[in-house]
Amino acid sequence: MIKQTLFFSTPVSLSLKYNQIVIKLKDIDEVITRPIEDVGVVIIENQMVHITMPLLNALANNNVSVIFCDDKCMPNSMLMSLESNTIQQEIYKIQFNATQPTKKRIWKEIIENKIRNQAALLEKLGLDGNILKPYYMNVLSGDSDNREGAAAKVYWQQMFGKQFVRNRDGCYPNPMLNYGYTVLRAAVARSLLGSGLFPLFGIFHRNRYNAFPLADDVMEPYRPFVDFAVKQIYDFSSDEILDKNVKQVLVRVLFSDVKIKGQMRPLQVALSMTTASLVRAFKDKKESVVFPSFV
Repeated sequence: MIKQTLFFSTPVSLSLKYNQIVIKLKDIDEVITRPIEDVGVVIIENQMVHITMPLLNALANNNVSVIFCDDKCMPNSMLMSLESNTIQQEIYKIQFNATQPTKKRIWKEIIENKIRNQAALLEKLGLDGNILKPYYMNVLSGDSDNREGAAAKVYWQQMFGKQFVRNRDGCYPNPMLNYGYTVLRAAVARSLLGSGLFPLFGIFHRNRYNAFPLADDVMEPYRPFVDFAVKQIYDFSSDEILDKNVKQVLVRVLFSDVKIKGQMRPLQVALSMTTASLVRAFKDKKESVVFPSFV
């Protein structure tokens, strides 16, 4: 079942009743309810949203990712469940005991798939995707010579021009990319927890201030799906504003169809397939991680 994403950009009161999210609009008597079991991500943007502790606990118990935004309406923090899988302890042991060669092999697969998807996106946009072929065809174990970084420079110049620099604090369209990646990151973290994996222990990302490095690892091949949405907005809108409509377009990336294992699946389903295969890859050195391909 495809999980819903709820987005709150106006003052509302959120509470729990009979395992339903009760949404009460400010100054309006109307009350809306949503079954928690149907929800995958909740984005709380408005600073005047009131939410009860019983609801937060229920959301965590149902493995719902809750994203809290700051006073600039940008994603700032996440609420995640610590117990989302019935055999979590067993899978934790598999993850912790994975050898360094296994992690390097998995990281190589991640980077290959990321650059292949970047190349496919460039082709879809009528740009030169073949320019990235030397990069994804020559990724070493652990990407020891940083093919990812070299490919990124070429990729971003193809996407937004030679003057563009991908930087979290950079100019437009960087804010759109930041927002889309944060929503994607929350969905990836949710799938990791659902598969019994612990997002704190990454394969490549190891920033001491990062609580979800494994999510940052796994989301890499999925980033081009966000890039595609941002590129469409960038090309067809003259406004450089990250407004509600733009955010809704970026959130809808989670519901887009992607090709994985030869079939079209919703991106949320693909994420579950990827994280489940990651468990197997940690356990078996012959098992590859399953990622979507951009078509």
